[in-house]
Parts: sequence; C-alpha cells; structure tokens
Amino acid sequence: MIQRVLDAFVRALGHVLLPRVIGLTLLPLLVMTALALGLGYFFWSGALEWMRVALASWPVVDWLDSRLQLGGLAGLLAPFALVALVTPVIVLTSLVVVSTFMTPVLARLVAARRFPALQRQQGASLAASIAWSAGSLLVAVVALILSLPLWLIPPLVLLLPPLIWGWLTYRVMSFDALADYASGAERAAIFKAHRWPLLAMGIVAGYMGAAPGIVWASGVLFAALFVVLVPLAIWIHTLVFVFSSLWFAHYCLDALQQLRAARSTHPTPPAPPPAGALPPADARSSITDVPWRDATHSS
Repeated sequence: MIQRVLDAFVRALGHVLLPRVIGLTLLPLLVMTALALGLGYFFWSGALEWMRVALASWPVVDWLDSRLQLGGLAGLLAPFALVALVTPVIVLTSLVVVSTFMTPVLARLVAARRFPALQRQQGASLAASIAWSAGSLLVAVVALILSLPLWLIPPLVLLLPPLIWGWLTYRVMSFDALADYASGAERAAIFKAHRWPLLAMGIVAGYMGAAPGIVWASGVLFAALFVVLVPLAIWIHTLVFVFSSLWFAHYCLDALQQLRAARSTHPTPPAPPPAGALPPADARSSITDVPWRDATHSS
C-alpha cells in the first residue's frame, strides 16, 4: 500500500500544475479573500484589543512582563495569539470548501485521464456530501477545543492539530473522491480496507496545511504587506488542499478499480435459499415435465 500512496502522490504533483487545476483555485481564493479582508476590516482592531486584555489578565503574562520589563508584553503577543486562533478557522474552512465543491470535479478529472472505463455508481449526492463534511467538521472542532489545554505542552502542539486536521482531511476528501464513482457498500469497503493509509495521507496533508501559517505570521510582522499576504496565505491553503484532493482521488479511485477487479475475478456466489422455500418456477416446471406423463397421455 505504501507504493500506491507514493504513486498517487507523484501523480497528484503532476496534475496540480495543470492550468485547469490552477484556475480552479481562483474562485475559492476570491471568495475567501473577500471574506477574510472584510472580517479583518470590521473586526480586527476589536479582536486585537480583546486578545490584549485577555492576555493581560493572565498571571503568567503579567509575571513575564514584570521580569522582562517590556512594558506591554500582552500587546506584543496579542497579534500572534489572534493569528493562532484564526489559522485553524481558515484551514478548516478551506478544507471543507475545497473538498465539497472541488474534490468531485478533480476526481472526474483524474478518472477521465487515468480511469476512463471506471463506471459511476452515484453513491452519494451533494446533500449527503455536505452532511458528511458538516458532521466531520463538528467532530474536529470539538476535538480542537477539548485539546487546547494540551497545546501548552511543547511536543503535543506539534502533534495534535495536524492529527485532528489529518483525520478530518481523510474523512471528507476520501468521501468526496468516491462520491460519484463508488456505491455506499464500495465506499465502506474501501474505508475499512484502506483506513490507515488514508489516515496517514490525511496527517501529511494536515502538516502541509499548517505550513502556510508562516505567511500569516509574516502578515503580523509586516503590517504594510498584510493585504498582500492574506490572499497569498489563503491561496497557498487552497492549493495545498487541491493537491490533497488530487492525491486522495488518485488513491481512492485506484482502490475502487482494484476492488471491482477483484470482485469480477472472484464473484460472490449466490446465497442458498432458506430452508423450506419452494424451488424457482422454472425448476418446478422441469419437475412436472417428465417423460412418463407423455407416455400416459399417449396410451
């Protein structure tokens, strides 16, 4: 399975550079950039002041400020703390938007280029995809909130958020990659047989999705470039998740093709009839059509 994961990764790298795929990233970029800049314009100053007051009320921050004699440590930390809170929201929103509205399109692109004979089963509608993504997102948000105290432990802050994002990525992108092509039973079989490779892919995608946080931090340090860096960070998030969609599409559709090939080679035998059940009509008619009946009538 490792070879399949790496093969899908390399193929996704080739597809993410296609002009059509790059073009698909522009619409989410425009929508989310307008939303982020609008919210920032109306709420950034108030949110920054709220964060400064909240940090100033912490005894640890007050103690460090008195020791370091910076004269306003809470004000220095407030932008970074606010960015740390905003980044997961941007990441999760980008993931859900890309997965729900772009992953099926990217899956069809992958199928047309690599699996042209793969038949569609239409196993999930758009409403089912949205419901699945919403439920998975709710679980991920609850997990992020409950794990916040553990983020103060240095090793865990590097493990927990990508792990939660990875689980969410695996859930929503695998579902949407198979939505058009796999039946419900086929999707459940692939989830069961490939759970751990898909989770590992999701975790890698989670770490890649967390990397653009450096751009957000740069936006805090270089306020003059904030308007440029915000769209850049959002576009990087979108591009990372588009690549992840292609990665999951290649892997999941290959798994689906392998599943159907195995079933055609070893078809499932029909279930035996229950005890006491009458034989089929053609079998009953064959029982009555015996030679002695013709002999009796002829005599």
